[in-house]
Amino acid sequence: MADAHRRLARRLVLISLSLMAACATVRPGPGPAPAPRAPIAPPVAPPVEQLKPESYKDLPGWEQDDHAQAFLAFRAGCPAARDPDMKTVCRRAMTVDLLDEPQAKAFFEDNFRPEAVVGEGVLTAYFAPEYQARTRPDGEFSAPVRARPADLVPGGPTGKEAWQRLADGSLNPYPDRAWIETHGPADALAWMRPEELFFLQVQGSGVLTLEDGRRIKLLFAATNGQAFKGIANPMRDQGLLAASDTGGEAIRAWLAAHRGPEADAVMRLNPRFAFFRAVPDDGLPPVGAAGVALPAGRAIAIDPTWHGMGELWWIDGEAPILAGAYPSYRRLVTALDTGGAIKGEIRADLYLGQGAAAGAEAGRVRHVLKLHRLVPVSGR
Repeated sequence: MADAHRRLARRLVLISLSLMAACATVRPGPGPAPAPRAPIAPPVAPPVEQLKPESYKDLPGWEQDDHAQAFLAFRAGCPAARDPDMKTVCRRAMTVDLLDEPQAKAFFEDNFRPEAVVGEGVLTAYFAPEYQARTRPDGEFSAPVRARPADLVPGGPTGKEAWQRLADGSLNPYPDRAWIETHGPADALAWMRPEELFFLQVQGSGVLTLEDGRRIKLLFAATNGQAFKGIANPMRDQGLLAASDTGGEAIRAWLAAHRGPEADAVMRLNPRFAFFRAVPDDGLPPVGAAGVALPAGRAIAIDPTWHGMGELWWIDGEAPILAGAYPSYRRLVTALDTGGAIKGEIRADLYLGQGAAAGAEAGRVRHVLKLHRLVPVSGR
């Protein structure tokens, strides 16, 4: 009987311990480590320019510029400015009558102070081309001017990427120039010589004259999102052009002389492809990224990462590397445009106007550039 009581007592103890263990908090074992999280990139601060205060005596060619012409161009372009002090000066410019040379020079000197951007860069130039075109293709006019395709979806982290929407609704990066050129367009806006279409795409807009005499203006509509790559240096490196003759006219002439697979292969070194929209030619200058008509010789394209639209600059371009170029470009200009190849702090593309003469000059501009920002004098 005593043994039975002891056995019962032991069983009650074991049951009690089991119940206590069931009520205890269970601590999980080590288990698999969590997947590492992608580090959060710190916000990228906007670049900071290195500016050095200076006087107008430090601006090479300042006394020789046509300040009255510069004032007219400034007044036309300054509404694009976002800087409050620049807006104030712009409103002041709108209230004065047209100024003669001494008055215009005094206006700039009273309302701005110059500051040099430390370092050197590159000055190039661009123009609004005027080309012949056809409504139907032939052996010479074989390149279709393409409208923005329906499957192109712009967007991406920078807003400059482009995606191709596939039949199943998925998106892929939009293909390069070679792919586009080997797939026929749904409908061509016009047909051009291949090398002239290539230059039209680089310039971003232009005017076409059709065989029946009609003129149409082509305006930039979109790109395939690919990075711009110049072909001048590869052509030089391949011995296709002399080192001192890699300007626009030399490139165009070579491409025309080798029209077909040989020229196509060279142009396809630049994977970027531009699409256009067509409007009737109104005879007006092209409009830049700032939404303002570009004054010939007084507007530049800049890198918007570094500079703002509507800013006033003194450009000092000298030491050209291309044969036949003007020795220097020194003048007041306003930042009114951007460009796929215009990257960096000390980088500017000078708009020279419309037509063949402007194109011939623009193709020879590749100068060492020094930039001087004209900063509005606040509190006036």
